[in-house]
Amino acid sequence: MDRALASREHTEAIAGHLAGGGKSIETRTIQKVQIRLIPYLFLLYVVAMMDRINIGFAGLTMNKDLGLTSQQFSTAAGIFFIGYFLFEVPSNLILHKIGARVWIGRILLSWGLVASLTGLVRSAHQLYAARVLLGFAEAGYYPGIVLYLTYWFRQREQARALSMFLTGFAVNSIVGAPISGLILQHVHWLGAASWRWLFLLEGLPAIALGFVTYLVLPNRPSAAKFLSGDEKEWLQAELEREEKGKPQGRHSATEGMTDFRVWRLAAIYFGMMIGSYTLSFYAPKIVESLSSEYSYSLVGYLVMIPYLVALAGMILVGRSSDRRMERRYHAAACLLVGGIGFLSLTKIHSPFVTVALLTLLAIGYCSSLSPFWALPGEFLTGLSAASGIALINSFGNLGGFLGPSVVGFITQKTGTLYGGLAFAGISMLVAATLVLLLPKIAAGRAVQEAGQVREWC
Repeated sequence: MDRALASREHTEAIAGHLAGGGKSIETRTIQKVQIRLIPYLFLLYVVAMMDRINIGFAGLTMNKDLGLTSQQFSTAAGIFFIGYFLFEVPSNLILHKIGARVWIGRILLSWGLVASLTGLVRSAHQLYAARVLLGFAEAGYYPGIVLYLTYWFRQREQARALSMFLTGFAVNSIVGAPISGLILQHVHWLGAASWRWLFLLEGLPAIALGFVTYLVLPNRPSAAKFLSGDEKEWLQAELEREEKGKPQGRHSATEGMTDFRVWRLAAIYFGMMIGSYTLSFYAPKIVESLSSEYSYSLVGYLVMIPYLVALAGMILVGRSSDRRMERRYHAAACLLVGGIGFLSLTKIHSPFVTVALLTLLAIGYCSSLSPFWALPGEFLTGLSAASGIALINSFGNLGGFLGPSVVGFITQKTGTLYGGLAFAGISMLVAATLVLLLPKIAAGRAVQEAGQVREWC
């Protein structure tokens, strides 16, 4: 009897301690996860985007060397997404099954090798082949990381976590654009063209990080050596409780791919990607066209400015979206700003105003990403999350193929880039409209979640 009483008192003492210290363990655990995972995933995203879009800088000299027309360059830039589209969903399902440590490491190694070998191409068709292979190699990385973050962060913290990870897109241009400009300007080793060294050198970090990822990236909270036992239990219990609160019956891979809400998000992302990759691939050309006296290094520094400002916008919008537990209006407002930026570029051509409008455009697009990617987690779980997130990303990224291709076609027919920019701007405005037409989450759930948000930064 005494032993049973002592056991009950011990259990009650533990429960009281957890009840009194719940806020402490919550803050401590989330901060540990944030500090341990986000900076590394951010670094990987910077490297991924550098290898994906450095063709925009390479094209400043590569097009002449290979005899590429404006249409051929646009095709080479966008054809990346064919391989990306075909392997995206299978890749995410594999990641969900075998874990991020092995699969993300494999993705890094394969895309780094292909990115570096792109510097050896000798014709347009070889460049097409290299870009398709790069798409196959990188497929699954971005949706894999979005899925991976759902293993570690609750829904009410995901926009902020995503915004910190996705700042890699902006930082890539802050760091990558000047580096690409300097390589293009100064690296002519062994008599090889500088654009060849651009591909070779910028592919090497992905290869190195592939090995590092296998060593340092834990698959799930249960395998996290940086968390204590009680922190692991608390985090797993919180995530399990949240999963049980999601709509029932949406757990299989097929259900994730057939959910109409997933396809609506894919259509929105399609329009977003038209704007995104038009900006990424053509910003260097827009800046270069401002003056014949601009060096490649100066072009790199000027392209950096819009993303430097966008970096702050991404963090602020992510924090605001989580604090209010609101996604639709945050994403739509940002896309509206981006669309206006594109359309305004077609009217004004002075250097100062052009850089200012590129800044407006970068803020709008970059800041829309975290609230948008917090939306799938509101109704997807398990294998349905793996397949649904991958489908949104793979289908949406076809906009990355269509956008540059259409812009290149319009440019070749009209002799000016600005008609293509108008097309990209309209695409982003359509995406903003579609976001506003999405149904709201249940009001009661939104209020409940908003009331549970705690400061953890």
